[in-house]
Amino acid sequence: MVSCEALFRCRISELDAYSRKQTLRDELQEEALPHELFWTASWIFIFGAAQASTSRVEQFVGTDVPRKRSFSRQVHIGGTPLNSVTLAPTMNPTPRKYYSIRTGRNPLAGKIDLPTFLKLFRSLFTRFEDEGYFQESLGFECVDSGFIPGELGHDMEGALLLELRKSGLWPVRAKLDEYTEDDIFDIIEFLHDHCSKPVERTWHGWSDCGWHCQTFNTPEGQADFRERVNRILEIYQTGYELSHDGEILALPETGLEPLLEAPIPSADPDNINARVEAARLKFRRHKSSLEDRRDAIRDLADVLEYLRPELRSVLTTQDESDLFNIANNFAIRHHNDKQKADYDKPIWYSWLFYYYLATIHAALRLIARGKG
Repeated sequence: MVSCEALFRCRISELDAYSRKQTLRDELQEEALPHELFWTASWIFIFGAAQASTSRVEQFVGTDVPRKRSFSRQVHIGGTPLNSVTLAPTMNPTPRKYYSIRTGRNPLAGKIDLPTFLKLFRSLFTRFEDEGYFQESLGFECVDSGFIPGELGHDMEGALLLELRKSGLWPVRAKLDEYTEDDIFDIIEFLHDHCSKPVERTWHGWSDCGWHCQTFNTPEGQADFRERVNRILEIYQTGYELSHDGEILALPETGLEPLLEAPIPSADPDNINARVEAARLKFRRHKSSLEDRRDAIRDLADVLEYLRPELRSVLTTQDESDLFNIANNFAIRHHNDKQKADYDKPIWYSWLFYYYLATIHAALRLIARGKG
């Protein structure tokens, strides 16, 4: 009959041959394992192979230095945590559209409503939480230790009240079905700010507790979260996206995406670049009002006003006059009884915004060519 020690030595040899690492075998050969540690490790290797197998070991190569977090319940042999894994980068190709969606036969092929969005988000949140993406900031539950707090401390309800000025939103899994649109968008932005990808983590198999994560990479975690959540934001109502800065913005008009994404060809960050970027955000923010959109148009018109002296060298007098006629006479920049304000603002504000943004791109290129 094969002893547990023989099985243990056999398991170590298999791991050593696969990974070409000497740590475990050398530790066992050079010094006998303490009795308690030997039996703990034996059970993990022999009966917990599904969690400890080398197929779960992946390599993550990141550019940022991960932050360290310690847990007292890890078992180590030769300084290496048992059941330890390192996550690989996420590879997420553009999702394919299947038959009923391509042909328009699927009733959900168009835009989805709030209950459907919440259902999809529940699946997304559960996956990220189970994989440990929120442990660094929000903490997690352990079957042995209870709640292990993250950077935001023990009182998550209080943390949300402080940051979102709202109560009754935590825990997400329990409260999600009660969320309004504003609630879920607040939670998405909050989770993005507090999401970090596990780089090294340890599986706690007792009662299927789950992952205990030790080191994290915030930029990678936020990128993963944005990529996943944008898949469902894109198809919700009129369409939204979570920006790189963690703000939910309305998607641009179809076909005008490149105009919004194109960098401004200017070397004047304060007077041009920053003002254009502020106008973009103001116009695209979730539930931006007509006043917000008018302010965004006014900001773009002000950029053109700043460029006006140089524009005179590349535009005719009539072109210059036409360029500022709308902003000056259609209740954009001025408020008096001479302004023409009787028009469909939601439609024309959208046209004006993209018109002025495109004009700024063209004007800067004309000015640069004139100086060339």
